[in-house]
Amino acid sequence: MIKVTGLNNVEFILNAELIEKLEEVPESVITLVNGKKYIVLESNEEIIRSVLEYKKRIFTFGM
Repeated sequence: MIKVTGLNNVEFILNAELIEKLEEVPESVITLVNGKKYIVLESNEEIIRSVLEYKKRIFTFGM
């Protein structure tokens, strides 16, 4: 799960496992595997960094 900010400046939590595609136009558009799209204020780089940190926490938690 990652925290992102919608265009209304309200943060929400998104399941990072469901992200299929990122676009930047200039806001970031996150497309999920079910086709739902979210427009957020974070850049694609910030989203990728958040996903990598999330994955790192998951894989190191069990060790």
